Amino acid sequence: MQLSSMEGDLLSVDYDSSEEEEMDEERVVVSETSKPNSKKSGGFGGMFGMLKGLVGSKNLTREDMESVLEKMKDHLIAKNVAADISAQLCDSVAKKLEGKVMGTFTTVASTVKQALQDSLVHILQPKRRVDILRDVMEAQSQRRPFVITFCGVNGVGKSTNLAKISFWLIENGFTVLIAACDTFRAGAVEQLRTHQRRLNSLHPPERHGGRPMVQLYEKGYGKDAAGIAMEAIAYARNQAFDVVLVDTAGRMQDNAPLMTALAKLIAVNMPDLVLFVGEALVGNEAVDQLVKFNQALADHSMSGQAPPY
Repeated sequence: MQLSSMEGDLLSVDYDSSEEEEMDEERVVVSETSKPNSKKSGGFGGMFGMLKGLVGSKNLTREDMESVLEKMKDHLIAKNVAADISAQLCDSVAKKLEGKVMGTFTTVASTVKQALQDSLVHILQPKRRVDILRDVMEAQSQRRPFVITFCGVNGVGKSTNLAKISFWLIENGFTVLIAACDTFRAGAVEQLRTHQRRLNSLHPPERHGGRPMVQLYEKGYGKDAAGIAMEAIAYARNQAFDVVLVDTAGRMQDNAPLMTALAKLIAVNMPDLVLFVGEALVGNEAVDQLVKFNQALADHSMSGQAPPY
């Protein structure tokens, strides 16, 4: 049997469909500048190509930058950056450039890059220190377990992510007690029991003095979640567990009874950390979902304040 052969060259693959549009935008901007033959761009294209119109010998004003900033904002939104974050980034660029003279394109590009970097660092900087391993060791020194509560809407993978964090914790030598406080969803307790069994198979009790690294605290279905969490934390303190991971039922932020129950669980047990588990596939909607969930939790809490995320 003779194998057939293919002839001809392979066509190049276009990895970014928006590249051609960016080049078109760059050509339009260049044609509007007074120095179309400038070759000092250093290969800058796309978003930075829009900045060529800012090169000149006068002090830049907000009006001079308005059209360029609008294009930059549209470009960021097209790249799936949230609208409010895009506006915040463009505003930081405007503040950095306002009142300055930009003699060359390289100066403009470097200034804008620095402004974007500073703004991104400010936006992404957490409002509180998140160092779980160090916090767990601090709780150990106080002879108490470190408590983490998992919450979020239905079906986003709270129990699965809880198991992943359990694995990370036992890999670092900590013992974990899982509190099964999802007393509504059928199979929730059985799912956690499966995770517990598989985690302990990775770290057999024989390697740790006969004690399982992960244990499950459960009281079945239809019970008060806040009460189960309280009992689990007390059990963990008596049995010298390092960490308690509290699994809760999924709920939407507009479900008042379930949000009230979650607020009660947090208010009664005062966990050290509350983790909101969101779905990455929803994109920027996840941030809006978290804000609304956080606000709903604060509205239904006795103190009127949201827990520390």
